[in-house]
Amino acid sequence: MFVRTTARDGIRRSTAARGLRATAVAMLAAAALASCTQDTPQDAASPRSSAPAAPSAAPVDNADNADNADQAEQAASEASEATDEPALPAEPAPEAVRDAFATLQATLNDTCTPGAGDCAYFLGRVTRELTELDEAMRADPKGPGHFKQPLADMKALFAKLGTDRSTPHLEKHFTAIVGTRDGINTWMQDHPDDYR
Repeated sequence: MFVRTTARDGIRRSTAARGLRATAVAMLAAAALASCTQDTPQDAASPRSSAPAAPSAAPVDNADNADNADQAEQAASEASEATDEPALPAEPAPEAVRDAFATLQATLNDTCTPGAGDCAYFLGRVTRELTELDEAMRADPKGPGHFKQPLADMKALFAKLGTDRSTPHLEKHFTAIVGTRDGINTWMQDHPDDYR
């Protein structure tokens, strides 16, 4: 009978200890939540209730509280570090002049017939390649002064085109677009150090 009573007392004590730990964790979470909500500003018209906190249902061991608080703080810190993402650059850097020119050069043997319906891709691509080459030349360490002629040609073209990149508008300026591409190709061939 004594053995049975001792075993029952041990079970009751371990169940009570588990209950105390669970209560301590719940109280810690409630205290953290309460401290977060108490720091938010409110209107003067709606004062915060000053009711006292409810007393705890059971005494809690201070050592368990300290351990739980440390574990909660460490978990919150790790969660914060896990969600922090490295800052990304606002926009990608322009291509190198050599790379931008290579993609423009790839269009040299291509053409289209304005009005035939086959110019949308070609003129859009050449215009995009010229825009990227313009950006690359302006960002190059040699400075835009080194690329004075091609930059002037592209500036004149972009002034004609404006912001309209529709196929009919690009077809209207077909000669200027293709002429600018070919002129820049000739200039670059005379400056091989810029594209080799």
